[in-house]
Formats: sequence, C-alpha cells, structure tokens
Amino acid sequence: MARVFVITGPSGVGKGTLIRGLMERQPSLELSVSATTRDPRPGERDGVDYHFLTREDFDCRVREGEFVEHADYAGRSYGTLRSELEQRVREGVPVVLEIEVQGARQVRAAMPEAVQVFIAPPSLAALRTRLIGRGTDDATEVERRLGVAEGELAAQPEFRHVVVNDRLDEALARLSEIVAAELGEVAP
Repeated sequence: MARVFVITGPSGVGKGTLIRGLMERQPSLELSVSATTRDPRPGERDGVDYHFLTREDFDCRVREGEFVEHADYAGRSYGTLRSELEQRVREGVPVVLEIEVQGARQVRAAMPEAVQVFIAPPSLAALRTRLIGRGTDDATEVERRLGVAEGELAAQPEFRHVVVNDRLDEALARLSEIVAAELGEVAP
C-alpha cells in the first residue's frame, strides 16, 4: 500500500509552502486536492488548488460518505474526497494530504498507518504576523483563525512528528527527512 502523508497545523503556519518545497524534493509524491466551501482566492483554480463546492453539494457528499475526512474550520468546510485518495493508493502513489487538525484525527482513526506531521509556528505572535502578512483575510477572520490555532497548537502531542516552521529551509529539510525515511529513501 502506498504511503499517505498527513500534513497539518494551524492556518498560516506555512503548510502549503512547505508542501510545495517537499514535492520539488520528492517528485514521486502527489498532492490530494481537498474540497472546500470557501470561495477561491485570486489565482486559485477549481480541481487544481481545491474542489470548490457549494454548501449544499458539500453536505450532500458528506451524507453520501464521499469523504475520508471532513472538518469545519473558521466557518467553512473542508474535506478529502475518498475517490481522490483511493485512486492514488491503488496506483501505488505516495500522497500528501494538507488538512486541518480535525481532519487529521479522522484520517488517524480510519488509516492508522498514515504518517502524520504537525507543522507548528515558532510562536502565536509569529503566526499572527504571517496571517496578517499574507493579506487574504480581514482582521475579524485573522482573529477567528488565531482562536482556532490556539486549540490546534495544544494538539501537538498527538502527532508522531512535529516540525517547527521558524526558518523555512530548516523546516523543509526536516519534513523531507521524515518523508524520505518513511518511504525508505535518503533525504534529497
């Protein structure tokens, strides 16, 4: 069975940036495209960055059991379509899931063999700076995301691997080491 890598952590911690770097270093990995009820950000494409679903469609798919995991985060829903994951696993392709902590817990329950990595900020203040700096959310949304992040940071002990994203190059090197070791390879 192909390895499934769950990369989680608070919004704004740099999961996407680290995953992009990881995929450059580990070209055999494929990223699972999550579904969401949030609106696309500038430049995001449906089916590439996310599967953008209406609330009604998302809820229907939940009822039909089409998600391996799904979670509500900061007033929006996110999930991993079972079809996305099962296809890659059948093909023997190692797959990366970029998901929230709630979803990581669901995957852990359904797939205990999945490798789970928590990405942590060096501090809550640093996370606030990153959220404000990316300019994608208004002040109310930043505060809501920080409130959720505090609870998520408390979940770090649940995860076998924790990578602190203080210096991007060091965090990427550590994440690459973890993935390479789990794939039985030498880190690039």
